[in-house]
Amino acid sequence: MTNSKKDLDGDIVGLCGSGWSHSKAEAVANIRRDAGAYYVSVNERMVYVRVGVRNGRDYLTTSPDSYSPNNLDDLPNC
Repeated sequence: MTNSKKDLDGDIVGLCGSGWSHSKAEAVANIRRDAGAYYVSVNERMVYVRVGVRNGRDYLTTSPDSYSPNNLDDLPNC
């Protein structure tokens, strides 16, 4: 995937790439079925998108790797 959809607060509410777009709910369900469903690759540094839980609510994030360009927050908006 190449982009993330953010709301006005900057929260990730979807994922998208060339010719496709998934809501946060679709992405969470897909990741729960297949942990390798989504990944981000920037400058040959790849990380998987994963589901985190904060205050009982799901959120989308990338696996930590100390390389910010492949973080969902740093991707272009859908």
